[in-house]
Amino acid sequence: MSIRAYRDIHRRKSRQIMVGKVPVGGDAPITVQTMTNTITGDARATIEQIRGIVEAGADIVRVSCPDEDATAAMKAITKASEIPVVADIHFHYKRAIEAAINGAACLRINPGNIGSPARVREVVQAAKDHGCSMRIGVNAGSLEQDLLEKYGEPCPEAMVESALNHAKILDDLDFREYKISVKASDPFLAVAAYQALSEAIDCPLHVGITEAGGMISGTVKSSIGMGMLLWSGIGDTIRVSLSADPVEEVRVGFDILKSLNLRHRGVNIVSCPSCARQGFNVIDTVRTLEERLKHIATPMSLSIIGCVVNGPGEAKETDLAFTGGGAGKGHGMIYLNGKPAYKLGNESLVDHVVELCEKKAAEIEAQRNGQPSNANPLEAAQ
Repeated sequence: MSIRAYRDIHRRKSRQIMVGKVPVGGDAPITVQTMTNTITGDARATIEQIRGIVEAGADIVRVSCPDEDATAAMKAITKASEIPVVADIHFHYKRAIEAAINGAACLRINPGNIGSPARVREVVQAAKDHGCSMRIGVNAGSLEQDLLEKYGEPCPEAMVESALNHAKILDDLDFREYKISVKASDPFLAVAAYQALSEAIDCPLHVGITEAGGMISGTVKSSIGMGMLLWSGIGDTIRVSLSADPVEEVRVGFDILKSLNLRHRGVNIVSCPSCARQGFNVIDTVRTLEERLKHIATPMSLSIIGCVVNGPGEAKETDLAFTGGGAGKGHGMIYLNGKPAYKLGNESLVDHVVELCEKKAAEIEAQRNGQPSNANPLEAAQ
């Protein structure tokens, strides 16, 4: 069996819904979401943060709507946003109705605190009237009291029962444009709940490990939990929940998808941890390149390896590469499309690699658009 066969992930079959103009589920690409952390009532600040989120590549953004100031601001926010805006609703069902009127593409409600079926009925009618989809957002930390009494504690069975109970309400109201999440801060609990839910219903699933933590610990926890689900084909849209800038959530989300070969965006850097054999400062170089290559959305691969032990082998598998020539030699080898091309001094490494990546991106985009490219723009960078 070839190595590529091991990379094949067979996604769970789900029906497709629309979040604004973005398809979720079915055969649509797995979408990446995040959530603003500005005061939503401050429309200017929220719009500015969404612009940065869009630049990072997010497909969908969620904003919290805790009060009337927030839902009033939604009119300006949804008009200015280039991507669909989801209104996050807790406790006050009228906020959901106001958000739908003011342009929300999707309403996220929590069955543990939204209120009676009658209130849900009003929210559903508003969603129908204004073309909104909905997300049933079950959370282990806010399960209904009757389910906690029945099961004794948050558990996969309680979370799935909550989700299915609420889905039945929507189904009975002839509303099928919904997705479901069953999140927990415990990856084991979340994974078990999603696995059970995926077998019980055909709607799209929004996957995430909620309240995962800070940048490092939260990324690790999210990667473990979400990675297990995505690898098994479960998940149509994702959000990485970090106590960090929302832009970082988007980047981590794409990195998770890239690692599983599910979706590609930007430059995928393969780099070594460095050791005494390194011919240049690998760690500082990679840190600088990550920052300077953030603006490139075109998928491509780049390897930055400190020495010739694994460098040439990694270079064969990437679009562009630089391999150190050995400690103290002051230069390394540039590889283009897997083949050694020319030597380059370490002092020119960062600027030259950035230029190569930009030219490679332009070449790829020209080919995609059916436009003639230069004879060889990569060679022109030499």
